[in-house]
Amino acid sequence: MKHILPTFAPYQSLSERAWFFTLRGLNLLTLLFLILPILVIVPLSFADSTFLSYPIPGFSLRWYQSLFESDDWVRAAQNSFIVAPAATLLATVLGTLAAVGLNKAEFRGKAVVMAVLISPMVVPVVVVGVGVYIFFAQIGLSETYTGLILAHAALGAPFVVTTVSATLAGFNHNLVRASLSLGASPLRTFFRITLPVIAPGLISGALFAFGTSFDEVVVTLFVAGPSQSTLPRQMFAGIRENISPAIAALATILIFFSICLLGTLEWLRGRNKAAAKY
Repeated sequence: MKHILPTFAPYQSLSERAWFFTLRGLNLLTLLFLILPILVIVPLSFADSTFLSYPIPGFSLRWYQSLFESDDWVRAAQNSFIVAPAATLLATVLGTLAAVGLNKAEFRGKAVVMAVLISPMVVPVVVVGVGVYIFFAQIGLSETYTGLILAHAALGAPFVVTTVSATLAGFNHNLVRASLSLGASPLRTFFRITLPVIAPGLISGALFAFGTSFDEVVVTLFVAGPSQSTLPRQMFAGIRENISPAIAALATILIFFSICLLGTLEWLRGRNKAAAKY
């Protein structure tokens, strides 16, 4: 009990202590407000009834089994695991090159170029979807895997640009100059000097890009054809036609998948902080 309750300095007043508990109470309420709507779906995924409702009459794994036995869900999962890694790889390469190029270059209008690069993060997704659909329809990329991967890469690249640019903000360019002066080629200097430094930001941006592509549904509705249906699009179609507990089972799987991604991000952040101390 002694270790659970907080300790206060002798000079702290009663109002300061009350503010301490009020602030933490508000923090707890905010956390519950954010996380409860997500966690409420988890018990429903184990219900044996055909309706999403509380109280749960009984528990079963039948909806998880139906996910893996359904051709539609399996095909949607295959499409997601084809599109998301390919879009992530493309977004990571393009975003890293853009961030490194902007970090080295000094020219008028650099801030405008940076704003354009990260604009997909702030422009409404519906607007992006309509624009991509009209453009891809003109060049024959609509309802193709290539078009879907390019659209998802465009949405994920701004995250890579942002995280890699943040990593490069404190980069010591004398290391690059020293490497070049010792005879290393620019490509070797990039892979041996620059890339290890920006690796945490690059990996963080890649994880954000992967999560964006894996969760994207609006642009997918515009660009993808019936054969390129991804998991979010299949969930959207399932909710529109019939709310099945199988959707709750898939949502639970995606929640734990997201937790793994966030855990990886926190591990990278801790590793970066530990490396910075030395």
